[in-house]
Amino acid sequence: MDAQSRGRADEIDPADQWVLNPRTGNYELRLDRSAAQRQPSVAAPRRKPSARSGAASATPKAPPTSVPAPRRGEGPPGRRGGRPRKGGGGGGRRKKILVITGGTLAFLLVGGSLAAYLYYDHLNGNLKVTDVGDAGTGGFKKDQPINILVIGTDKRSGAGNEGYGDAESVGHADTTILFHVSKDRSNATALSIPRDLITNIPACPTKQPDGSTKTIPGQKGTRFNVSLGQEGRDPGCTMRTVKEITGVTVDHFMMVDFNAVKVLSTAVGGVPVCLAKSVDDKDSQLKLDAGEHRLQGEQALAFVRTRHAFGNESDLDRIKTQQQFLGSMMREMKSKETLTSPKKFFSLAEAATKSLNVDSGIGSINKLTNLAGELKDMDLKNITFTTLPVLDNPNEPVGKKATVVINQGVADPLLKMIQADVSLTEVEKKEQASKDAADAEAKSKADALLQGNRAPAGDVRVDLYNGGGPPGAASTTLTWLQNSKGVNKASNHGNAPAKVGTTQLEYAPNQADEARALADMMGLPATALKMGSADAAAKTPMKLTLGADFKGAGVSLTAPQKAPEDIQRVEADKAICAK
Repeated sequence: MDAQSRGRADEIDPADQWVLNPRTGNYELRLDRSAAQRQPSVAAPRRKPSARSGAASATPKAPPTSVPAPRRGEGPPGRRGGRPRKGGGGGGRRKKILVITGGTLAFLLVGGSLAAYLYYDHLNGNLKVTDVGDAGTGGFKKDQPINILVIGTDKRSGAGNEGYGDAESVGHADTTILFHVSKDRSNATALSIPRDLITNIPACPTKQPDGSTKTIPGQKGTRFNVSLGQEGRDPGCTMRTVKEITGVTVDHFMMVDFNAVKVLSTAVGGVPVCLAKSVDDKDSQLKLDAGEHRLQGEQALAFVRTRHAFGNESDLDRIKTQQQFLGSMMREMKSKETLTSPKKFFSLAEAATKSLNVDSGIGSINKLTNLAGELKDMDLKNITFTTLPVLDNPNEPVGKKATVVINQGVADPLLKMIQADVSLTEVEKKEQASKDAADAEAKSKADALLQGNRAPAGDVRVDLYNGGGPPGAASTTLTWLQNSKGVNKASNHGNAPAKVGTTQLEYAPNQADEARALADMMGLPATALKMGSADAAAKTPMKLTLGADFKGAGVSLTAPQKAPEDIQRVEADKAICAK
């Protein structure tokens, strides 16, 4: 039995505490003791609200005791047995309540009642929060993409996990997924990063228990998975490493360990998987016949941990299996059976919050709820799982390949698409066809601006401003233009008066040749060129404002509109049998 087991007085299922109040017709959290169960700690009548929740500090009064204990047919949502109540609180009303409230955190906060507040505060207390300093942005904006780093560690916390992973592991970045959510929230790309990727880990400032900051030196040419745990590195170090690899700034991280797979899969009642062949892996102890199965607990963990059951028994094939499992879990969480079952909902809330370690930017239920609100309407068919393209490490002996390196020729177009917020999902693109058609004429006009003559580099005059690019971007771009491109008539004007979301080159009609030349050098898209209405005086410079999309000197802003044909990819709505 796991943490969601029934019948244990010290581990009460939260769903068992919700009962129907016949006077109001609503379900309420019953906090009085019963013969079968002890009062949960979250309902202690003298408990003061946490300062983190932002509630008043006054000690709340005990909740009303007139809510009756469950009776036959009046149990908490999701409870089987009993006949329907007669009268106004019948099955039709109850079903409507479940459909409307069963899948949202608002169910916990109905009416702002004391019981709801206490349970909300209890969930806050479940979360583990890590301060990663400036490794992430610390937040997200509604009109910008969201980048979340999901980290699964090989730390063997939790009962029964002794047989998995490195016995001495401090918790490496064993499974890492960069989850990029598009600006318009219509699609997402989940990019898996192989743990055995050889990369450089940057120097990493980490917060110490005494509140001080210690900078852990960087390391060159090492496995990606040691960006966490090794030498005291925290999730912020992994965030910084991912930015180095992908060019994408991470907003937040969410970290879980082995136990999370067990408790989350159990909370949803099992995760459906399909096997193309029978499996008997002695290492992970996974033994299943070919066909469909519903896995939870130990079996679910064995499924995502096995390296010898599928494909060529490599970590890359295990990544595919994990992506299939995650897609199936997402489908299960969004299914009607889960959304309309408060019992499953409460179990998920408990399991998820107890499993999560997050950064302080999303370190409360309120902040996580806001984040969930940004994602709730996204269709699973518009979420694409893919893997960073890699090759066997050429520096290792033939036949002893244990690590990989980035396949730059394939990886660069893929990463540029993520950086430019271009969807990998063909379905999402088709659904946006009407919008694309409306923009086609404007794009055609913009592309036409790039046709024609280009001025010599020595004739290009431009003033550089940083309007949202990396710190020092205007200075480094000036140096790059002068030393690498021969643009000697450029100057750095520091920060722009206001920040801009995208890089912009403003020029006059008689500067079109210069604009085309600079756009070619810097890889500016046609939409970045903004032509004025009047000609400029002789020797007047153009104005280049580096926006939030600017990644660095020499990094093109022109992203491909189609993913490379040979990348591994699968949409989250597709059920695929593991081979």
